[in-house]
Amino acid sequence: MNNADTGPGMNPKQKPTAEEREAYMQAMSKAAEPTFWGYLGCEMESASEEAVIITLDTQPHHMNMMGIVHGGVLSSLMDNAMGIAVMMERPGESTVTSNLNVHFLTPAKEGRLTVKANIMHRTRRSMTTESRITHENGELVAISTGSFRVK
Repeated sequence: MNNADTGPGMNPKQKPTAEEREAYMQAMSKAAEPTFWGYLGCEMESASEEAVIITLDTQPHHMNMMGIVHGGVLSSLMDNAMGIAVMMERPGESTVTSNLNVHFLTPAKEGRLTVKANIMHRTRRSMTTESRITHENGELVAISTGSFRVK
């Protein structure tokens, strides 16, 4: 979900209202269902100017051979959340991840994972973001930063 098209009621030249943001996120979530986002099982919890929150209820296909959530799943969750934060900031503009740094802190076990992402820095052509994944037991699982190019 890193490439954006102007969503319903979104004006790329103005900050979206809460109602426009909600409609945009619903439309984007529906469009993403048949994509990798849907395969992973991501659920959009909220998207505001302050943060994007996504959850995932882990399933057997999310696990690696050691019985913990695969690092690629965790990386994808963080990339998706940070990408959505960028899309919300720049509706209608094309964006792409240009750099992703991930730090795995604690093995993620079965359960509900929550990723929270926000924008740290903005320029006309790029954005720097950060995200954190926590397990339902409160453990901090992973942190990341990402750079996104705005075309």
